[in-house]
Amino acid sequence: MIKTIFWDFDGVILDSMPIRDYGFREIFKDFDKDIVDKLVRYHTLNGGLSRYVKIRYFYNTLLGQDVSDEKVQELANRFSTIMKAELTNKKYLIDETVYFIEKNYKNYNFHIVSGSDEKELNYLCKELEISKYFKTIEGSPTPKNDLVKNILEKYNYNSKECVLIGDSINDYEAANVNAMKFYGYNNEKLREVSNFYIEKFNNLNKIDQV
Repeated sequence: MIKTIFWDFDGVILDSMPIRDYGFREIFKDFDKDIVDKLVRYHTLNGGLSRYVKIRYFYNTLLGQDVSDEKVQELANRFSTIMKAELTNKKYLIDETVYFIEKNYKNYNFHIVSGSDEKELNYLCKELEISKYFKTIEGSPTPKNDLVKNILEKYNYNSKECVLIGDSINDYEAANVNAMKFYGYNNEKLREVSNFYIEKFNNLNKIDQV
C-alpha cells in the first residue's frame, strides 16, 4: 500500500516551465542567443536539476569558462526575483493535480522535492495557498536524490510504500536511487523508463489505481 507521495513541483503542480524558460533568457540576455537556446534546451530536458547546476552548465560547458560561487548566486537571485514576480499567480497551478492533492492530503504523507530554490519554493507555496497540504517543502541547492533520501531517513519511511511523481528523467533517477516507484506525468517520454504513468489526475481516487 502506498502511504507517502513525493511530489516534483514544476510541471506537476505548477505549469511554470515557460516562465522559467523566460527567466533564463532574461538573466543571460546579454549573451549570444544561440548559446542561450542551448541552455534552455538543457533546462527543458533536465527539469529536476537546480538553477545552480544550470547556471554552472552555461558557463562551464557552453562557454568553456570558470564561474565564481558569487556570480552563480547573483544570477540565481536575479532568476528568483523574476520567478517570485510571476509564479504567485494561481492561473499557473495545474488544476487536476491540485484537486487530487486537496482531496487526498489526509490519506497520504505528501512531500514536495524540487529542483527549484527552497526559499523561493516555500514562498510560492505560501502565496499560492497550498503549503498546508505538505509535511515538508524542500528544494535546491540540495540535489533531489539527497532530498528524498533525507526525508526517508527522517520519517523512517519504507521506500516500498512511497512513490515519486515527476515530469523529468531526473525525477525518475531520484526515485530509482532511493528504491521507490516512479510515476511519470506530463511527459510522454517517461513511459520509456517507467511502467507507471499518470494520464490524468481527474477521476483518480488512489495512486495505486495507476
